[in-house]
Amino acid sequence: MSYKVLAILILGILLKSSLFQEKNFFLSQLNTRKDTISTEKAWRTIKIDRNITIENYFQYVDSLVKQYDSLTKYPLTEHLLIRANPWVIDTLYNTDYYRMKARDSFTYDQKKMIALPRGNTLKVPDSLTAKGLLTAFQNSRIDVNIPEFKLRIYEGETELYEFPVRVGRHETKYLKMSDKIEDLRTKTGEGHIVAHNKHPRYVNPATNHEYFVTRRDDNKVTKLPLIPFTETQLDGQKYGQMIHPTTNPVTLGKAYSNGCIGTRESDAWIIYYYAPIGTPIQVRYDLETVNKEGDTLILKDIYKKKD
Repeated sequence: MSYKVLAILILGILLKSSLFQEKNFFLSQLNTRKDTISTEKAWRTIKIDRNITIENYFQYVDSLVKQYDSLTKYPLTEHLLIRANPWVIDTLYNTDYYRMKARDSFTYDQKKMIALPRGNTLKVPDSLTAKGLLTAFQNSRIDVNIPEFKLRIYEGETELYEFPVRVGRHETKYLKMSDKIEDLRTKTGEGHIVAHNKHPRYVNPATNHEYFVTRRDDNKVTKLPLIPFTETQLDGQKYGQMIHPTTNPVTLGKAYSNGCIGTRESDAWIIYYYAPIGTPIQVRYDLETVNKEGDTLILKDIYKKKD
């Protein structure tokens, strides 16, 4: 065998070996990437290992946010986690006393109801999903028209939700809570959501007495539900004007409260998760409005501002 032929054979062997090594390296990298993706998918899926009741719901969700925040490439929040899992909002929505009653189920203590059933899963949003939700948050706003008794949630120019509300009474009254005479009319202005109270106390402002049970519209007595209150700031002022649920939805569509904006229990959950801190809010008093059919409506001047 000539040196030339031998050299060609050796070169072929070396080339084949090099290609084999490159192929193995490529396959190794591909498998590593698959393992990484598989591992990431695994930790992004949280299996709920026990029934989580409403009274333990916020503590449990907060613990998940704390645990998984270090693994995400963005700051994980409760609102991001739950908005990425809309079934949770649906479950909380349906704990409303009157929705349960419509299904022939009496609920004495809503806090004992299951918010997160054992065996269900929560998905930690990936960066793309989180970015989309953050954009939605930035484009969201709340609009309340007092004489219309309506609260609306918008994303950009799209109306997502419209809820009936109750508003403050047209009167002044001494409230022991503030120890002064207060104008009970709901205040108007533009501002933001500045806080959420996830464990609110129910206090009668007139007497400053805390209470723990409520008489429902059907005359039955139940414990008070655990649903967050949403705090507003308008024109730089905190009036103590909250958006919160009423246990008596028969009062919706009326000037009935001590100034706060009252909603159904179910709607309060949606408002909470669609209005993170910083969400713009406008509370207005417009007597002329246009309905969805394009008709102009003139509303009752409940605060007699035209007098």
